[in-house]
Amino acid sequence: MKIGHQSVLTLTRLPGAKLFSQGKVRDVYEAGTDRLLIVATDRLSAFDVVMGEGIPGKGCVLTQLSCFWFEMFGKTFPNHFLSSKLGDYPAEFQPFADQLEGRSMLVRKAEAFPIECVVRGYLAGSGLKEYRATGRVCGIQLPAGLSEGSKFDEPIFTPATKATTGHDENITWDEAASTVGRETAQKLRDLSLELYSQGRDYAAERGIIIADTKFEWGRSGNEIILIDEVLTPDSSRFWPRQGYQPGRPQPSFDKQFVRDYLDSLHWNKQPPPPSLPPEVVEKTSEKYRRAYSLLTGRDS
Repeated sequence: MKIGHQSVLTLTRLPGAKLFSQGKVRDVYEAGTDRLLIVATDRLSAFDVVMGEGIPGKGCVLTQLSCFWFEMFGKTFPNHFLSSKLGDYPAEFQPFADQLEGRSMLVRKAEAFPIECVVRGYLAGSGLKEYRATGRVCGIQLPAGLSEGSKFDEPIFTPATKATTGHDENITWDEAASTVGRETAQKLRDLSLELYSQGRDYAAERGIIIADTKFEWGRSGNEIILIDEVLTPDSSRFWPRQGYQPGRPQPSFDKQFVRDYLDSLHWNKQPPPPSLPPEVVEKTSEKYRRAYSLLTGRDS
């Protein structure tokens, strides 16, 4: 499958299928009593506002990269992934290959934990803002004198609330423990730190720094499993390893390029969003596809 040749899809239309939920990027459908079909569209959200333009290939990158990681780490970290092959989907989805091919996956249902499991290996984003104000990130005291992009001696677990609208909010370890229970929080922390470390090491060998990422975990029966997406340009901060230098913003393989463009405008970060010029759309698409190619070794 050539990701760059996929047509842009910003909204699914699957008559006869029951919509389970719709997020900023994904449309999720019921696929039986214990399964879901997750469709990653090409919608792009920046500053919690969905842009009017879709990013070519974005949904396919998110799905195919997640499938790649699910399969790579499946024996060590059980997950919800079942199949991304149209022939394995329930009959009601079969007529919609043009919308589903390459950008959808069949998964088992799980009860999602109500926290985002964020792991940071470098100082950036909201963590940088909090550090500059308090010297801490999510209650974790960090060494003095760190600069933007500094690498931590060890990755840190910095949970966040899972907001259905607006921004996720950083929370402390105690707040996470009170939300899901201390024993469960410890398991989620340990799983997240280990998965990040393995993904970080793999990516580094392929020229990408995973500065931070967020995981979602759920419960299926008595088992904690990895759900949603994993180590994608939407859920992670990807930097080129070559040329990395702390003390300044880093180039990225994600939607930071769009954020930077929007920051150059006089926009109040409220709907409706401004239009994205064709060159910004294409450059963003290139960044997503480049990350996919570097990490998987596959042509995009």
